[in-house]
Amino acid sequence: MSTLITNIGELTTNDERGTVSNAAVVLDRDRVAWVGPAAKAPDADTLVDAAGRAALPGWVDSHTHLVFAGDRTAEFAARMAGKPYTAGGIATTVNATRAATDDELRAVLRRHVDEAVSQGTTYLETKTGYGLTVEDEVRSARIAAEYVDEVTYLGAHLVPPGADAESYVELAAGPMLDAVAPYVRWADVFCETGAFDESQSRRVLQAATAHDLGLRVHGNQLGAGPGVRLAVELGAASVDHCTHLTKSDVDALAGFDTVATLLPACDLSTRQPLPDARALLDAGATVALATNCNPGSSYTSSMAFCVATAVLQMRMSVEEAVRAATLGGAKALRRNDIGVIRPGARADLHVLDAPSATHLAYRPGVPLTWAVWRSGLLVRPPR
Repeated sequence: MSTLITNIGELTTNDERGTVSNAAVVLDRDRVAWVGPAAKAPDADTLVDAAGRAALPGWVDSHTHLVFAGDRTAEFAARMAGKPYTAGGIATTVNATRAATDDELRAVLRRHVDEAVSQGTTYLETKTGYGLTVEDEVRSARIAAEYVDEVTYLGAHLVPPGADAESYVELAAGPMLDAVAPYVRWADVFCETGAFDESQSRRVLQAATAHDLGLRVHGNQLGAGPGVRLAVELGAASVDHCTHLTKSDVDALAGFDTVATLLPACDLSTRQPLPDARALLDAGATVALATNCNPGSSYTSSMAFCVATAVLQMRMSVEEAVRAATLGGAKALRRNDIGVIRPGARADLHVLDAPSATHLAYRPGVPLTWAVWRSGLLVRPPR
């Protein structure tokens, strides 16, 4: 059935129309069928009156880690008391994830996906990386593919405790990758001190390219390093974190189509400095915002929180932050049919209980989602 959402006070389209006042959108099955002035809207099977509320594309969360078990509350509390964040805490989640049943992992994943969707997220990426054995990485990828839109192989997340680093890289770039590849579209690597160095990261990413997988990189989170440079060199779709960037890193991202995906909730949780979004945008780089939802360093599924943080603390305008959390995420996933409201795009729409998207930052922390359509399905009815 087709649905007409009319009397939209402010519609963010992310296309050449920009922001449209007094707008309407028609959704037909899983696609946007029509966009324009409310006064000229065609008929549809179902009518929804937005009563002057703002609407925007659904959030595109292009970086999450949702296949996990266990709890790291104690680690978070210790960090808030002054203990620094290191990559090693991942091992705690690895142990719990390996011990969990498939149904337990499904339940955790489904709960977090539902939580994200209820807040306006309509397109989700998630990663493996808490298994770190061939069997557990395949299991994570298979379960992830049941619930999310894009799955990324992250066998190179951490060298398991007690394992030899070089031997593990051979596994991650060889038999493990071979087994996981049928279930995923992307491959990622944690190119960081305490995880994988540049040479090891390159080997994993080049092996993934040989499997026709797209590339993503965790880079420059804990300090300046080779992550951005490697991502740009290998044509990765996205380099994520970008907390510590040199001028040459910013210039490289501005000169190529690798997206800088910023994860401000993670930087707040780990007490790292926030990324210099202003430098990236002013240089002409493409910026995305994502939650990095995971149990250790960023346990939030709220894209609205990330948008508010970007505006209030990272000197992004509301328009820039909303665009980064929608169209920016789409570009980080190499998709042109999401993160935008135009005929032919996927029917993902997020209506706010507010007259303007500015309220996302003006009223931080307030639950503003009024209704959500995901691929044409009403998944959060008007409240």
